[in-house]
Amino acid sequence: MFRHLRQGHRRYRKGRRAKRSIIPNRVGIEHRPAIVDKKRRFDDWEADTVLGKHGTGAIVSLVERQSKLYLIRKVPAKSGADVSRAMIGILWRYRRHVYTITADNGSEFCDHELVADKLNTDIYFANPYFAWERGLNENFNGLLRQYIRKGTDLRTVTDKQVSNVEHTLNARSRKCLGYKQPVVVFNELRNAVI
Repeated sequence: MFRHLRQGHRRYRKGRRAKRSIIPNRVGIEHRPAIVDKKRRFDDWEADTVLGKHGTGAIVSLVERQSKLYLIRKVPAKSGADVSRAMIGILWRYRRHVYTITADNGSEFCDHELVADKLNTDIYFANPYFAWERGLNENFNGLLRQYIRKGTDLRTVTDKQVSNVEHTLNARSRKCLGYKQPVVVFNELRNAVI
């Protein structure tokens, strides 16, 4: 039966992980404004990374919580500098529409202060091993894996392919949006704010 699941493999629990790196000046999710939890405010984002096979790169993913707009970019390594540069590059054109970003506790987000300064936003970190606190981003990363399978050498994936996947996922109608497409809802909300 497991072969018919979206991931197509069995899930196993792994043992305790190595000690996680300390993120400087980390602000926990418990300090995030309560309005973000309700998903009624436009311009709140979630961030994560999707890894390639054995250090062949990563994909930085960002999703806007209300419109469900999903933005991705390939980076050569899962380093703090590469990820922060990618986050700024992805969100720069939308910088007036970024109130908060919620990320996990990965070391790739250690340059979060640079992102917060450039985009004039607040960045909060979910509790360790509480992926459901950024559930929307985790869901979209699962959808991304339908197009770029786990274990893929990301050096073989072009920026054009990543862009096509982003376009496909943003053009997919979603029941939670009244069967509208995320890109349409995002543009409607963005125009209403301006």
